[in-house]
Amino acid sequence: MQDNFETLAIRLQAERTQFKEHSVPLYLTSSYKFDDAEEMRALFANEKEGNVYSRYANPNTDELINKMAVLEGAEAGWATASGMAAIFTTFASFLQSGDHVLSSRSVFGSTHQLLNNIFPKWGVSYTYADLDKLDQWENGIKPNTKMIFVETPSNPGIDIIDLAWLAQLAKKNGIMLVVDNCFATPYLQQPIKLGADISIHSATKFIDGQGRTLGGIILGSAKLIKEIEGFARHSGPAMSPFNAWLLSKSLETLAVRMDRHCESALKVAQFLEGNAVIKKVMYPFLPSHPQYDIAKKQMRQGGGIVTFVIDGGVAAAGKFMDGLKMFSISANLGDTRSIATHPATSTHSKLTEEERLQVGIEQGTIRLSIGLEHIDDILADIKQALA
Repeated sequence: MQDNFETLAIRLQAERTQFKEHSVPLYLTSSYKFDDAEEMRALFANEKEGNVYSRYANPNTDELINKMAVLEGAEAGWATASGMAAIFTTFASFLQSGDHVLSSRSVFGSTHQLLNNIFPKWGVSYTYADLDKLDQWENGIKPNTKMIFVETPSNPGIDIIDLAWLAQLAKKNGIMLVVDNCFATPYLQQPIKLGADISIHSATKFIDGQGRTLGGIILGSAKLIKEIEGFARHSGPAMSPFNAWLLSKSLETLAVRMDRHCESALKVAQFLEGNAVIKKVMYPFLPSHPQYDIAKKQMRQGGGIVTFVIDGGVAAAGKFMDGLKMFSISANLGDTRSIATHPATSTHSKLTEEERLQVGIEQGTIRLSIGLEHIDDILADIKQALA
């Protein structure tokens, strides 16, 4: 088989059954039959490979995991019910009381909640560092730092960090590097090939791409995923076979969808940058982006998210969003439909105003997820809303 991304995403699939189906069937079963008592014993003793229970493994989740691992250059993976389940499972699998996490300051609102409020109850501490201040990463490492966690590009500030540099820093200090690769997808960026230990996806976003389902993916070495499995099999954040089937089919169109998302997003960013009422535009492949050179080095294209700050604060932001006719107002992203989000009052509303400002979220900040509609219609809707 060819090793091109598009071909692998389409042609990698589970072994066909005796029915010789062209498209992989759904395996909607909670459990599996054993040929005899000895096979049951051997499977539960891990002396033989095979399916035992769909909370552990299922042909549909196996196909999705195997495909994602190949596309991102990982040895193995694990599928969870949502993107946040993937992040929580990764944290819980490797962190214990007394450990410290060094995290990028600009992360998804629910990830903030895990670091700020949930894991401290169990004795896990954290420090935030800004993606553009490399000295904060070097100085933020403590003797008990167990994990470095980053989003790049970040949500919603679209900040970038040099993953190869960060991976070297982590390895020099014997620390695990975990990357939330949700905004980029394996098509645009492959953190493991750049030195990361684990790459995480909210498959709910661009991997599904059509706003239909939830899912999370954890990718890494076979050794690390074995530790993930040890936690996940018993805590139960399992992806359903139906969702895995949907997501595996979605991967077949990921490349062509991301090409269109990125092409249109760049045009939107260029248009916004020239508008008098826009204070700031953040998009990785705009030459004005502070980490433009890094983005060009480690990303295939700039992604489908454009974030900007409109002059006039929350009132102007609300007026713009209410003026949109085609864009959906939603907290989701990565859909075929273009979406507008006001992070300060939705995805990052649980942060204090000071915390939001520290990650670049002003009252006038708007995040656009650029969909697959015709670019002329996308730009026309933005233009009339700004007017």
